[in-house]
Amino acid sequence: MDEDEALARLVALAGTGAGTSAAGSADAAALLALVEEASERGARRALARLGLADAAARDDVSDLRQLLGAWRDAKTSAWKAAVDWAVRGMLALLVVGLAMKMGLPGLLR
Repeated sequence: MDEDEALARLVALAGTGAGTSAAGSADAAALLALVEEASERGARRALARLGLADAAARDDVSDLRQLLGAWRDAKTSAWKAAVDWAVRGMLALLVVGLAMKMGLPGLLR
């Protein structure tokens, strides 16, 4: 039985319920099955539209996650390096300023 036939049977089953409590629980079960089947088909259709319906899709998504993790690590490292260089530059300026204030450049002449 293919997906279309299964969905058609579930719709027919949900539409034939009577007003009794036993039939009401059968209606609820049928509707639940209908919703589950429809959501499965929708998910498969969405994955197919994204190009992730084949067997290699799991590996592709895993590779993309690893790439994204590496990008985040590189971005964090770049920010840390930039802050490190800024702090070193400020300290160097402070040392030069102190040397100028104390008259050390005059000793070099």
